[in-house]
Amino acid sequence: MPYEGGGVMSQIAPLTPPPLRGTSPRYAQGGTAPIRRLRSSQPLIIQVDMTPDFDAVIVGAGFAGMYMLHRLRGKGFSARVLEAGKGVGGTWYWNRYPGARCDVESVQYSYQFSRELEQEWEWSERYATQPELLRYANHVCDRFDLRRDIRFETRVAKATFDETNECWIVETDKGERLTARFVITAMGCLSSPNTPKIPGLADFEGPTYHTGNWPHEGVDFTGKTVGVIGTGSSAIQSIPIMARQARHLTVFQRTANYTVPAHNQPLDPAYVRDVKAHYPEMRRRAKTKPAGIDFVINPASAIETPEEERRRRYEERWTYGGLGFMASFSDLLLNDDSNKTAADFVRAKIHEVVKDPKLAEVLTPRNIIGCKRLCVDSGYWETFNRPNVTLVDIRDEPIERITAHGLRAKGEDYTFDCLVLATGFDAMTGALLKVDIRGREGVALRERWNEGPKTYLGMTVVGFPNLFMITGPGSPSVLTNMLPSIELHVDWIADCLVALRERGVKVIEPVEKAQEEWVGQVGDFANITLRSTCSSWYVGANIPGKPRVFMPYIGGLPAYLERCEAVVQGGYEGFALK
Repeated sequence: MPYEGGGVMSQIAPLTPPPLRGTSPRYAQGGTAPIRRLRSSQPLIIQVDMTPDFDAVIVGAGFAGMYMLHRLRGKGFSARVLEAGKGVGGTWYWNRYPGARCDVESVQYSYQFSRELEQEWEWSERYATQPELLRYANHVCDRFDLRRDIRFETRVAKATFDETNECWIVETDKGERLTARFVITAMGCLSSPNTPKIPGLADFEGPTYHTGNWPHEGVDFTGKTVGVIGTGSSAIQSIPIMARQARHLTVFQRTANYTVPAHNQPLDPAYVRDVKAHYPEMRRRAKTKPAGIDFVINPASAIETPEEERRRRYEERWTYGGLGFMASFSDLLLNDDSNKTAADFVRAKIHEVVKDPKLAEVLTPRNIIGCKRLCVDSGYWETFNRPNVTLVDIRDEPIERITAHGLRAKGEDYTFDCLVLATGFDAMTGALLKVDIRGREGVALRERWNEGPKTYLGMTVVGFPNLFMITGPGSPSVLTNMLPSIELHVDWIADCLVALRERGVKVIEPVEKAQEEWVGQVGDFANITLRSTCSSWYVGANIPGKPRVFMPYIGGLPAYLERCEAVVQGGYEGFALK
């Protein structure tokens, strides 16, 4: 996928969970969770004696929303999906920039809930492109007859919990109001494009494109001069293709990024047959890996491995390509000295590829490899050898302003026909906070999270009963293969709703103590690894004013799965059930 929605490993060696802060109690199952009173500027909407229109309203029709709908239907619940776009696919509906493709191999970045679906769908490439992934999403939607319960071109504007009737009131941008016992958000972790606040942005007279909201009809840059702001994952995918089209491409780089080659290729039919014959075994192995991706992790320490053997390991992984490079050794995100060996290896590769030594130096990252999102590319560094590509380093001198025909940076004016913003997303919380979500006493989620997101298990929030978030902050989500993480959450939520129905429970809500302990464990895990040592979108560093909190759970998929199962076995430990 665009890297913004695929997965990258949380770490290689499984981490030992830090102890929960305080003694982990068995929480009482009755009454409501203790809620801290907060002042609200908007009154709560109340409707009396109301029977909800649906058991659940699901927000978003990407891979998460579609599977959630399928599972709830199968459990006998009524559900309605509200989707802002004209079609299904989520990330793969919106991200249509040149070169957009998945960074997890296609055979693993796929649903596993249906053996028939696994067998009938044919992937054409090792890393599927956006068009192929969108075809897959539509195939799933039609195969399971999901479209009839999805309302397209409908954006949720507000969702308010009605304490009197113990249900949610959902309002859309069309002025419609729906009621549901539960609201389940499936809006994606990287679905709120970040438009930088550069002076004069509105003054540019040519077309401006954002990689996260690309025109569906596509863009032809043939014969055009193009300016690109940003060198993150979507830029690394799109720049080689735009450079082959454009008359001239000028790239403005604030931060150099690490990237490893994809070595993408058509899938060998014999390989596909073997995968399909052994899909269950592959899926089981993947669930035991921190990133939820089935590849072999070398248990050795990089720094303790002799240099010749270490280099051989790196070359082997580099030649194979993909995110498995970070599995060359088990301690690359746990030990500074080990990490430096991997970083130095990649830095040397940049200097091998880029012919101009000064240009290679500008393209060489100096931070920890894997601290920011690792990218997977197809000819990115080679692109800077082209005579029609210019790199402008703005690390120490940011862009001064956008002008009518280009921009001014470092005291120099640059002109171009088209402007591309490859400036990423307001990750993890951006899409959620675009909706005015209000819980008990009318308290807004934005207000509750004004110091950073706090959740229980990355799925629920104190003060917001019957609200579930698929792959929310505090869950593994973006540090893993997203499809297994989505399915884990959807299955857990669906089973939870069944358990509530069987017990005659109308309201479920996490208690404060459980949430605080989980937030503490998420933070403790982050502090163990090197990921917490740099500014990245994992901590919201790309959004001015956003609280600096490491948002995803970095403990790995197996530990997270074990925790979720323990909560259920403990009678939904950490929740108050009414």
